[in-house]
Amino acid sequence: MAKVCKICEKKSAMGRQYKKLISKYNPSPKKRKYPNLQWVSVPEDTIKEAYKQYAGKKILACTKCIKALSKEK
Repeated sequence: MAKVCKICEKKSAMGRQYKKLISKYNPSPKKRKYPNLQWVSVPEDTIKEAYKQYAGKKILACTKCIKALSKEK
């Protein structure tokens, strides 16, 4: 199961965390940040084109898409 939003295709991103030690920054390892994906069932009477292909199915979607889906009605 991939950690990608089915609707907007948001995926993980690399980030760094810098720690300041006295007067210099300590190089820290890279850290992967994942999107906030949740299971949601898309209603069959959806209006938007982005959601129509997933109508009546259960998909992994990011919270931004879930919020947009709830405002559609």
